[in-house]
Amino acid sequence: MPLHPEAQAVIEATAAQGGLIPLDAGSAADVRARFAASWRPSLRRQEVASAVDRAVPGPAGEIPVRVYTPEGEGPFPALVWYHGGGWVLGSLDENDATCRALANAVGMVVVSVDYRLAPEHRFPAAVDDAHAAYLWVVESGDAIGVDTSRVAVGGESAGANLAAVVSLRTRDLDEPRPVFQLLASPVIAPPSERQSYVDYAVDHFLDRESMEWFFRQYPAKPEDLVHPHLAPLEAEHHRDLPAALVFTAEFDPLRDEGEEYAHRLLDSGVPVQLLRYEGQIHGFFALLVDQLGVSADAHARAASALRAAFHKEA
Repeated sequence: MPLHPEAQAVIEATAAQGGLIPLDAGSAADVRARFAASWRPSLRRQEVASAVDRAVPGPAGEIPVRVYTPEGEGPFPALVWYHGGGWVLGSLDENDATCRALANAVGMVVVSVDYRLAPEHRFPAAVDDAHAAYLWVVESGDAIGVDTSRVAVGGESAGANLAAVVSLRTRDLDEPRPVFQLLASPVIAPPSERQSYVDYAVDHFLDRESMEWFFRQYPAKPEDLVHPHLAPLEAEHHRDLPAALVFTAEFDPLRDEGEEYAHRLLDSGVPVQLLRYEGQIHGFFALLVDQLGVSADAHARAASALRAAFHKEA
């Protein structure tokens, strides 16, 4: 399919502003600040019963989280959500509208995690925080109205990477595993010569240069690039992982690695739904909710899959 007109408009507007990741802005901190300054509250922001900022224990101090609670009476199932941004950018704010929409659509608590960012905190800091926040919800979530036997993980882009890694780590450590993983445009491997990386290396919102920059900020050493907690495709095996919904976008450099991961899970006996959004670009699930009407459809499909997973565990 050709690019959807809304996606084309995003690409043109982003190019006019110097690109998604203004790498000429200076240090990673400068790039992060410029990215944060470009964010505006979503016009599609829904009301929820409560949205409360708090902190949970982490391996290097407290981890900020935002807890979204829907109307109704708990205990509710929960989704632990990780924002995107290449492990370098982003905060609790950019995915606010998506977290609210999912909390309402599913009738669940959403715990959005503000994990430590690179390069100040390189791999595995983000993983350690993501894992600790998930375990806090599983072990102490009753304090926030959560049914701790029904906890899923999810995220977009680098956040989806963290959701996949938390699923791997909890399996390998024989800890309570998520009941489901929602992976939107996941980062699954370093930049490669997969066809989508070749075809959409430039001029399609997220570009190869930005991904290569992220992969210079996040790893602490070269061998991290083949560690399964950074590159989930490198795991020894993918059996016994939570069921997954994997979203990809046709015009996304990350499309092929996300679809490869979905098939790897399927080949390992993991139930997977794989949905490619034709004509769409990276960020369609959460980052671009105000620019792309397709986000609402993706949210509805995610909500349906989460409801089914939670019902199965009830």
